[in-house]
Amino acid sequence: MTDSTRKQAAPCGAWASPIAAAVVAAGSTPLSGVLLDGGDLFWLAGRASEGGRTTLLRQRDGKVEELTPAPFNARTRVHEYGGGAVLAADRRVWFSNFADNRIYRIDRDGDPADRGEPVPVSEGGALRWADFVLDRTHVRLVGVREDHSSGGTYPVNTLCALGADGSQLVLDDGYDFYSSPRISPDGRQIAWLCWNHPRMPWEGTELWLADIAGDGSLANGRLVAGGDSEAVVQPEWSPGGTLYFVSDRSGWWNLQRYDHGVVHPVCPREAEFGGPHWVFGNSMYGFRSDGEIVCTYIENGVSKLARLDTANGGLTAIDTPYQEIRELRVAGDTLVLLAGAPTIAAEVVRIDLASGAREVLARSIEALPDVGYLSVPRTISYPSANGRTAHAFYYPPTNADFEPLPGELPPLMVIGHGGPTGMASSTLKLATQFWTSRGIAVLDVNYGGSTGFGRAYRDLLKEQWGVVDVEDCVAGAKYLADQGLVDRERLVIRGGSAGGLTTLCALAFHDVFKAGASYYGVSDLKGLDADSHKFESHYNEYLIAPKQRADAVYAERSPINHSDKLRRPMIFFQGLDDKVVPPPQSEVMVEALRKGGVPVAYLTLEGEGHGFRKLESIVRTLEAELVFYLRVFDIPVPAELPAIEIENLAG
Repeated sequence: MTDSTRKQAAPCGAWASPIAAAVVAAGSTPLSGVLLDGGDLFWLAGRASEGGRTTLLRQRDGKVEELTPAPFNARTRVHEYGGGAVLAADRRVWFSNFADNRIYRIDRDGDPADRGEPVPVSEGGALRWADFVLDRTHVRLVGVREDHSSGGTYPVNTLCALGADGSQLVLDDGYDFYSSPRISPDGRQIAWLCWNHPRMPWEGTELWLADIAGDGSLANGRLVAGGDSEAVVQPEWSPGGTLYFVSDRSGWWNLQRYDHGVVHPVCPREAEFGGPHWVFGNSMYGFRSDGEIVCTYIENGVSKLARLDTANGGLTAIDTPYQEIRELRVAGDTLVLLAGAPTIAAEVVRIDLASGAREVLARSIEALPDVGYLSVPRTISYPSANGRTAHAFYYPPTNADFEPLPGELPPLMVIGHGGPTGMASSTLKLATQFWTSRGIAVLDVNYGGSTGFGRAYRDLLKEQWGVVDVEDCVAGAKYLADQGLVDRERLVIRGGSAGGLTTLCALAFHDVFKAGASYYGVSDLKGLDADSHKFESHYNEYLIAPKQRADAVYAERSPINHSDKLRRPMIFFQGLDDKVVPPPQSEVMVEALRKGGVPVAYLTLEGEGHGFRKLESIVRTLEAELVFYLRVFDIPVPAELPAIEIENLAG
């Protein structure tokens, strides 16, 4: 349809869209782990067609080569969430292989046909490795080792050296968690992060510094920064040997410099130059020279890119089209980013800092819908409970061919991100555009507790999970309805896992949303503790209550204990193999709605666990959710969509 042709008026929710459920299910190629070394550029890419394995790609001289062919899987499970699985240095690559937990070495030079198989350099089995760096002086790797061999409740984490002959030397132990070992340019010092239960790393970490003795052991260890209430992330050495790091001691994750025993703020600003440690290897700044840092920082939920003068703290903006920058690496005039924007899916891009030239190396989605079907979000802030201000991205319905019926306001879908200590971004997501291109507005909420808005905002969720997040989702829906942007009689909320808890609490304890969808949603908080791995085993002490008060708060806040309060139509999606949120949690809620005469649909999926991975499962659930809303709101259901059973729904 040309621009001069009038759009067709049709009921919101029933617009024809090129973004079919199958297109969403086909998904994108996960990209991560960008690296630079010796003129080579590296990144990790997921291979959905190969069982989801992660492979390492390199670009050299304009050509892209796969360095880890099947069956190698460049991935680690240290702290379960992994990251930091690859090191590129001195014309070699080391990577952790998921299947056997061994570290392998690849010699990067020479013809690929003559290079041979990757060579194992460590034992595997019960030992997992992550975040390793090269200690050139002692010809070894230094990294985080996680030992699962003890048979105890949880593995043992240490800072450990791995020699070229496979020998191992524990350099530091005694803490529950380690991260980010970084060796000084002269090889004489090492810095690292560590922390203990019950803290999560965004609550408090410690930055330590030690000398590396002639025999490779550590000496003169001293605490540089951090503690119970100061979260330090990403220590790095400047080319001249000065230690930098990011700390939230000011209330914001800002860059700091450790110089002659004193910590100096580098660029004080109400912005986030770092993020929470969920995975190893995150990088939000790097050195172009000793006097210039290239950094990304977040303001109001949006990423900026800039040069930073280390002498005076001045920032000079670098113009890019990106609004989310997940990772960056810099070497001289070469900058590589993993970034995205509202009309740009996540991509790996190289920028020449001297000329400004930009080259896209890899895209997470190769074929995008026409921009006329893509909704560009607005960043909004709005009042919430108890005088708080909440933040979100509002996506208006957008379709090149359709517009609402005269006088019609669109339905609104509210989404709360997972984590819950996470952050919604504005990078293009086909799962969001599936709804907006059909005439349904979307509000992606950065509720209190989200990262990207400073320490005080992040701590709003402390002991308030299931309260503050819910209040901010409710307030966002009411705000948009009050602005006349959406139909207050067609407000829906959806979420999966932790977001499912937000959904269930919103529907059980508030009377704003008219329908909801729970994807393997948490309804029994106590059950989470029994299934937590080491990294998150004390997370609920932060999110809900210390152990001595937990049972009472769990009972009060768990939707499973208040299923009788559910009075709005709901659809539940549940994997029958889910061990984190087992089927009975969903079935209790379904039965309560069924007995209460409330419209309810329940779809179970064989062979699916906590999170749906099969293409056919994603298509089935997405189409069923759409049909559910259309029928509940009496919107015509397109003939190509499948029928679903909705109990207690007339007509």
